[in-house]
Amino acid sequence: MSTAVANAFLNNMNQITPQGNLSYDQTSTFDFTDPTTGNTYNIPRFTVTQSLSPQQQATLDQTNAAKYNLATIGDYESGMLGQFLPQNFNPIDTAPGGGNASALAQSLINQGVKYDYNQRDPTFDIGNAGPIQTTYGDQSGVLQDRANVENALFQRIRPQQDLDLSNLESRLADQGIRYGSDAYNNAMRTYQQGVNDSRLAVTAAGGQEQNLQEQIAQNRAQFGNQAQQQLYQQLLGAGNFQNQAAAQYNQQNATAAAAYNNAAQQYMTQQQMIYDAANQQRQQYLNEQYAARNQPINEVSALLTGGQLQNPNFINTPQNRIPTTDIASLINNNFQQNLDLYKQQSTNFNQLVGGLIGAAGIAGGAALKSDRRSKENISKIGSVMTAMPQKVQEPKELPIYQYSYKDDPASVQHIGPMAQDVERIDPRAVTKDKRGTKYIDTRRVMGGILRAA
Repeated sequence: MSTAVANAFLNNMNQITPQGNLSYDQTSTFDFTDPTTGNTYNIPRFTVTQSLSPQQQATLDQTNAAKYNLATIGDYESGMLGQFLPQNFNPIDTAPGGGNASALAQSLINQGVKYDYNQRDPTFDIGNAGPIQTTYGDQSGVLQDRANVENALFQRIRPQQDLDLSNLESRLADQGIRYGSDAYNNAMRTYQQGVNDSRLAVTAAGGQEQNLQEQIAQNRAQFGNQAQQQLYQQLLGAGNFQNQAAAQYNQQNATAAAAYNNAAQQYMTQQQMIYDAANQQRQQYLNEQYAARNQPINEVSALLTGGQLQNPNFINTPQNRIPTTDIASLINNNFQQNLDLYKQQSTNFNQLVGGLIGAAGIAGGAALKSDRRSKENISKIGSVMTAMPQKVQEPKELPIYQYSYKDDPASVQHIGPMAQDVERIDPRAVTKDKRGTKYIDTRRVMGGILRAA
């Protein structure tokens, strides 16, 4: 409470400015009773006084007088408003007409945009020019012509060959060359070779005749294909001409539609401008009428409205605070620290007790081999506080280790003290066997040095 009173006195700072002064004065007190402790405190109460400088006070007095005069004039003028303002003010009746939305909408409908126009379809089928000739036709006639030529030639040379054979036989007989002799056979062989040569010549002539007939058929097929190609080109040219004419016709229609749409757009823009101009004229007229009516009212309002005198600009007093002692937090922190220490000690104690009890159960008795010399893998994990109630002395720390026994092949980890450390605190809690190995009396440790832990 004293801290709050001190803060109040520190923060209530008197201020002196060119415009005026601000003073804090203790004018009274009141008694406050703390509902928790029952203590009664005498709390001071302050009065804040704001005073203007002589110049500022004179300015304020003159301003108030001017505002009074303006209020008087405004009161008089307000009484005269009834004579200046028309009784039945309705400028809408005399205002010029605005734009006709219905007429504008109808004009938009009448001057609709053209989206469709007449057009000609292009030509995709140019007609059939006939099939292309890929063969020379039936060649059986050509072969028959060749056979006829060969037969004709054979018939022509056969009488001569027969005459030549008869003359050869007569000549051989006159020469005394007998039938079947070597001379006879040689002469006949020579004659036969001549006959074969004649036949080959006939066959060659027949082949020439066949080639001639095939060339004639080929020329006839090529002539037909050329005529067909010419007909196709004529049909294609006619189709292209028709398509060009259709495209030109469609372009003309599209241009005409675009021109119509442009004209329609221009007409609609003109109608919109006329509509807007009419609305602007009507709005301007109404604004002028309302301004003429509101002018007297604005004058009266201006007379009744005056400038405000600015108050002194006092600086915000710095707020100094004396911090109070947080007793509750200190108590809670101390309690939490003690609680954490107790939890740690309880954890260490439970680990030690669990290790001793577990080890004693494994050993089958109250004596636990705990000689440092019989252990390995030793690491300190903490300590517990011990006390000897029968002695007047301060608690001591008993180190706690994690270890394994040297004679344990599995190297099982254990937790507990060393017999040497227990012996320094309570020698009667340690015993030895014949070989000098030290054991801990777990019952004495539990009931003695760890009882107060």
